[in-house]
Amino acid sequence: MLQVLSLGFGLSLTIQWALWAAAALLKTEKFYDLAGSGTFILLSHLSLHWRGTRYLRQQIQTGLITAWGLRLGAFLFLRILRDGHDRRFNGVRDKPGTFFIYWTMQGVWIFVTLLPSLMLNLEKRDKPLGLLDYFGWTLWTVGFLTQAIADQQKWSFKTDPDNAGKFIQSGLWAYSRHPNYLGEILQWSGLFFSASSVLSNFQYISIISPLFVWFLLSYVSGIPILENQAMKRWGSTAVFQSYIKQTPVLWPFKM
Repeated sequence: MLQVLSLGFGLSLTIQWALWAAAALLKTEKFYDLAGSGTFILLSHLSLHWRGTRYLRQQIQTGLITAWGLRLGAFLFLRILRDGHDRRFNGVRDKPGTFFIYWTMQGVWIFVTLLPSLMLNLEKRDKPLGLLDYFGWTLWTVGFLTQAIADQQKWSFKTDPDNAGKFIQSGLWAYSRHPNYLGEILQWSGLFFSASSVLSNFQYISIISPLFVWFLLSYVSGIPILENQAMKRWGSTAVFQSYIKQTPVLWPFKM
């Protein structure tokens, strides 16, 4: 299994590096997120093919990853086409070396996040579906709906001319300042639980997947960047100060 996992890791990086070359040449980040979600889908299906077992649990897990990737990838691609750019890459897209780091980190993120599902798809053992499976898939469904609804609410808010210069604080955004990220964390946590039905021994190291997603979004590339941008834009207004005091950053309850 370790040899095949290494192949998957190498493939994830190779795809990102090849696409980095094209993106650096064109000086664009427009297909960055689409490339990420596409690689998730590709690796999950390849891992299912490499062992050829195709148990029901494996097929459902792969199907859920595919649904996540198609929805989020399409949404992010349409969003960047609408906006014309991604602020994460300001000052980066014109620097090939720094741009390369972003694409490399995406390759690492894909592999680490997929680890429980890769191990599941490469496992020859099978067990009847049980509580962990149903709990994990229920958690994934809650996360998927949370993220999809939050994304749609923000899209509708930003496309309304009456909301120009304002920030969203309605819908799911009234309970969490980043409900889309909450949905992301719940989805990958759910997929770990369902995969853990057949994991054993060293394979439990794959719990790093949801922990890594949570850490990345909470402390590296997600919430800190957006919170800083929001504070610069609206931090001096009373309505924004009231919003951040009343609304939790991520989880819809006070920690």
